[in-house]
Amino acid sequence: MQERPSPKRRDLLRFLAVIGGLLLLNFLGQQFFFRLDLTQEKRYTMSAATKQLLEKMPEPVTVTVYLDGDFPPAFRRLQQSVRETLNEMQVYGGSKLHYVFLDPSAATSEQDRNKTYQALLKKGLRPTNLAATENGKRVEKIIFPWATVTVGPKEKNVLLLRGNQAAPSDVRLNQSIEGLEYELASTIQQLEPSRRKRIGVVDGHGELSNAEAGDLLGSLQERYDVYRVKLDVVPDLRALDALIIARPTMPYTEPEKFKLDQFVTSGGNALFFMDEMRVSLDSAARTGMLSFPYQLNLEDLLFKYGVRINPDLLLDLNSGVIPLVTGNVGNKPQVEPMPWQFYPLINQFSKHPITRNLDAVYTKFVSSIDTVKATGIRKTPLMFTSRYTRVLPSPVPVNLNDARLEPDQKLYKQSFKPIGYLLEGQFQSLYANRAKPGTTQYQPATSPRAKPGKVLIISDGDFVRSELDPKTGRPFRLGFDRLANTEFANRELVLNAVDYMLDETGLIAVRGKQITLRPLDKVKVAEQGRRWQALNIVTPLVLLGLFGLVRAWRRKRRYASF
Repeated sequence: MQERPSPKRRDLLRFLAVIGGLLLLNFLGQQFFFRLDLTQEKRYTMSAATKQLLEKMPEPVTVTVYLDGDFPPAFRRLQQSVRETLNEMQVYGGSKLHYVFLDPSAATSEQDRNKTYQALLKKGLRPTNLAATENGKRVEKIIFPWATVTVGPKEKNVLLLRGNQAAPSDVRLNQSIEGLEYELASTIQQLEPSRRKRIGVVDGHGELSNAEAGDLLGSLQERYDVYRVKLDVVPDLRALDALIIARPTMPYTEPEKFKLDQFVTSGGNALFFMDEMRVSLDSAARTGMLSFPYQLNLEDLLFKYGVRINPDLLLDLNSGVIPLVTGNVGNKPQVEPMPWQFYPLINQFSKHPITRNLDAVYTKFVSSIDTVKATGIRKTPLMFTSRYTRVLPSPVPVNLNDARLEPDQKLYKQSFKPIGYLLEGQFQSLYANRAKPGTTQYQPATSPRAKPGKVLIISDGDFVRSELDPKTGRPFRLGFDRLANTEFANRELVLNAVDYMLDETGLIAVRGKQITLRPLDKVKVAEQGRRWQALNIVTPLVLLGLFGLVRAWRRKRRYASF
């Protein structure tokens, strides 16, 4: 009869088996890496584009986050999400990705703290006073919701608190968390050395000057090579990856339009920022004027691609302001900002990556856009006016003195008129089966160079125009309104659009990431909060005590027979 092993030896064998199993699991974990994300929206899962970017980084990257310190719970969620995102990115970036959290208010003296604040302000990091409600009380905290990404000698600031300022604070925080991966990954991508795409800005038809488009051009030059292009000089546009048409005021010739058409149908990307109606503010300020459509000779080209900018102007009760003289103070006129319904503030966007979680944008004298049939073209409306919109067909009377009058809300019956479209697909040439302008050479129905392309159309030429500082003549940041002292998101939308069109990695799609808010019922929390707290504290202790008693009873029975 085989002798049974002693309890001591049996316990030792079990212990060695557990240790061996753990060592085996550790070895397998090193050989076969995997992570499990059990959240419904996969909030902790990096996109394939981000993983590829991090795994192939040629140079080390350092991320400095200015969100350390003691925050109220609402802000701590943003802080923790930034840390979790960087932890996840470090898994794929390995030793080439380093990050550190700093507390700008950690100085022991107020003087040192102010020096730290001034140093951050010089770097362009602006503080934010964000409010939240905790336990029925309003909590405010001055924070620096920024990070800096450093690659070699190059450094770039990253704003971590984005989202729509009109949204509740918890929603805005959630929107910021949704965009963390894209903001950090896209900044790393911009700083890493790579081939720079080429963007042409069309000139020669009364488009925006270098000063008026200064901030747009400067922002694009941080990521791309930007050139001024005269269509009547260059033979073609093949060397460019994208083309921008910024508020033309004079017509295009047929040969110039042909070059645009060949560029788009051959897979090029074009961004049109166009005014359909001619408005002169000087005339409108003096005696008023009638606004008529421009004759730019681009209508048939855009119609072929699938859209039509209508000859009208949209008025919106959700609008910007203009300065008007409302009286005199002594010998000087008193100027006050007055609502001007011809300047719609756009706060309605589609869920497309270009506009997702975007703040409001500022527009001037916009027109409605309709779509027409275009085979093979996907049309995505990007932004809309508010639910209180009025449409005035051409000719439109424009008089600045109308801003003194209270608008009749009964006239604003239209809702959510689209003013921006993204078109994607294989565009059909306007000149198919027609002679090339100025020649007898007929164009084939399908070009051998035909490739899918993208076209963005916004019915506002001023959308990309920066206001100029009256003292220095230098442009303000695109989207900054001096009267409202507010910076709108025009700049961000244009950069997102260019990135979307030229991004071959698919990184821009990360902006579509969505994290669902699941807030607690505040009434039930107030009524039942203490009961659930007590239950959560007492229940684990009771279960642990029962487990100990059962285990002691079983051990007593087991060893009583020896």
